[in-house]
Order: sequence, then structure tokens, then C-alpha cells
Amino acid sequence: MTTETHLDARGLKCPLPVLRTGKVLRNMAPGTRLRVLADDPVAVVDIPHFCHEAGHALLNQREDEGHQVYVIERGPRP
Repeated sequence: MTTETHLDARGLKCPLPVLRTGKVLRNMAPGTRLRVLADDPVAVVDIPHFCHEAGHALLNQREDEGHQVYVIERGPRP
């Protein structure tokens, strides 16, 4: 069973959702998961791009009652 850390970034505007996501992921162990809630429309582009560039796996991305939900698996440490 994989434990998830949660980040509620609803109400934050670009670039804060992706910056906070990066900060939380830096303090997590490789292979652990982070669930992010965001409602900034730009996060739909920013968070997947960040994951790709930083080497994290975006496991799921969906809309849920007025906000987005992202499940990210922490990539290996550089």
C-alpha cells in the first residue's frame, strides 16, 4: 500500500500551485505519492510540464467538482 501526501493548492494562482508542488516533492522520498488539488486554470498545463521536466510521474489528472486533482509519484533524486 502506498501512502499519499496531500497538498491543497486551491485558491492559489500561477505560479504558486506548481512552486508549492515542487517544494513538497523535494522533501519526499522517491516512489512516494503526492495528491494535489488546484483550481488555477493554468495548473492544467504547469503541473504536467513540471512533472515531465523534473522527472516525476504524473499518474492521474482529472477534474473534480470545480478543481483539478493530480496524483504524482516522486521521481528519483538527482
